[in-house]
Amino acid sequence: MIEISESAQAYLRDLLAKQDDDDVGIRVFVAQPGTPHAETCIAYCRPGESQDDDVPYDYEGFRAWIEERSRKYLEGAAVDFQEDRMGGQLTIKAPNARVPSVDPDSPLEDRINYVLYNEINPGLAAHGGMVTLVEVVEENVAVLQFGGGCQGCAAVDITLKHGVETTLLEQIPDLGGIRDATDHTYTEHAYYR
Repeated sequence: MIEISESAQAYLRDLLAKQDDDDVGIRVFVAQPGTPHAETCIAYCRPGESQDDDVPYDYEGFRAWIEERSRKYLEGAAVDFQEDRMGGQLTIKAPNARVPSVDPDSPLEDRINYVLYNEINPGLAAHGGMVTLVEVVEENVAVLQFGGGCQGCAAVDITLKHGVETTLLEQIPDLGGIRDATDHTYTEHAYYR
């Protein structure tokens, strides 16, 4: 699944050996997968910290837990370590992390992000605006945050109700609604004041 070079494995083994807990491994996941803001992450994973659906992979001297939701975005991923004068750097290359990959069975967050980044944000960009998903809360309500020209814009209610909400609800039937978490009192970059 994820190719971890020998030098990266040695570096990770050394880091993990310095931890106070025994059997500390790593957890690999993609934050905001399938979006332009996707970030591939490696974090310590102490005993009991892995998620129920994480998939374990054993490497020499340690275990890596791969987040199930991130697996398709981590296809072809490679981790390497290069020494330099400052000690060295661990690098992660995941060519599929930002590639939209959704279907009706994809997690709700992935489907929302897909519509936001591929259909809604290109239209908002004409006014210097954008909207991002903050979280999904009870009853499948998407909490959104507007930025750029949409933050503080006098027309944000129209954009929210007649553009963003309508589009999301049409394309994602199990979405329960949306909520705006933006502080619209800040109007410095607002498209309409």
